[in-house]
Amino acid sequence: MVQARRREGDPQDLSDEGRAELVVHLVPMRRRHLRSVLRIEAQVYPRPWSLGLFMSELALRNSRVYYVARIEGVVVGYGGLMVSGDDGHITTLAVDPAWHRRRLASRVLLALVREGIARGVASLTLEVRVGNVAAQELYRQFGFAPAGIRKNYYIETNEDALVMWAHDVDGAEYRRRLDAIEAGIPGVTLLHDGRSLEDGAGGDDVPPAGGTARP
Repeated sequence: MVQARRREGDPQDLSDEGRAELVVHLVPMRRRHLRSVLRIEAQVYPRPWSLGLFMSELALRNSRVYYVARIEGVVVGYGGLMVSGDDGHITTLAVDPAWHRRRLASRVLLALVREGIARGVASLTLEVRVGNVAAQELYRQFGFAPAGIRKNYYIETNEDALVMWAHDVDGAEYRRRLDAIEAGIPGVTLLHDGRSLEDGAGGDDVPPAGGTARP
């Protein structure tokens, strides 16, 4: 399993004042992005994923979805999803600390969720540190609710993980929730082929809380 971790819910990431002009491009993660991804990893996680782990995840294209967020060509965030049957597991979600306050985590998570639904996912899960209240609030906005505790899940800090689930994500009500979230995000979010997120995730070359999950 790829252990899930999340820094996307930092309070700075939830504020969007003055960011209406921002243009964010979401691109399927590729090997060429990994130098930048590893740089962010080292900044936000006490136990960062290795190059080899990312490479092994990217090789599993039938069951993994990974996006990077870029602003003016610079990778500023990323996230991943593992698909298993009709369940999806958010494996990782992170934002460069220098680029907080742009709702980047929300943009990436929105794209991951929509791509998961397109692949037949009906339920989503993730793990988040019990003390990371800001991240939990972000996930609640996406319909995730607490479902249990995993003791000492984060070995490097001996912290417990809160397991969260969102069900019936393939229904009309959840689709309306996603539309409302997108409407509240300032600026423009484009997929790698130039389409708006509201037109659906995907494109011509579509991919650590689960597989090894980490928030």
